[in-house]
Amino acid sequence: MERRVGAVRGRARRILMLRGGCLCGGCRFEYTGEVGPANYCHCTDCRRSTGSAFNVGVRLRREHFLMVAGSPHTFTKAGDSGAALSRHFCPTCGSPLFTSSPRHPDWVYAKAGVLDDPLVVSPTHESWASSETPWARIPSGIARYGKNAGGVTTHGRTTDGEVVGPAGLEPATRPL
Repeated sequence: MERRVGAVRGRARRILMLRGGCLCGGCRFEYTGEVGPANYCHCTDCRRSTGSAFNVGVRLRREHFLMVAGSPHTFTKAGDSGAALSRHFCPTCGSPLFTSSPRHPDWVYAKAGVLDDPLVVSPTHESWASSETPWARIPSGIARYGKNAGGVTTHGRTTDGEVVGPAGLEPATRPL
């Protein structure tokens, strides 16, 4: 279910009801609220934790995110940015479900692949493109950042929502 409200830089803000869960069905979550930007992350930790070339995460308000079945296990580690990142996953099948960080206590970042309807997600940018694998390329046309920088969220925005460019993040160039 979706209803569009307002517009943010030419995009309609989306209020959605999302459901998702792990491979075995033991862990399930629900979310109703505004869906923040989604991004591709190419950092080494995201590649290793997903077993893929990149992670696709979507930002959701923690206060509207509810586990309705199961209790995920958590693994916390400092990433290349220096920030602690907690990865929450099913204790039975190991499916990654979402990440959280004390640096951004109001948000969780759900893994797009565990959403019941992953088509509601349309990533707006790539982060840690400097760690991109050469054998899995994202179609061009979205913003790319070489890595994250201190004081900037993982989505290339300051805390007031302003999009930052070279002063806050180093844009990456895509090899031909």
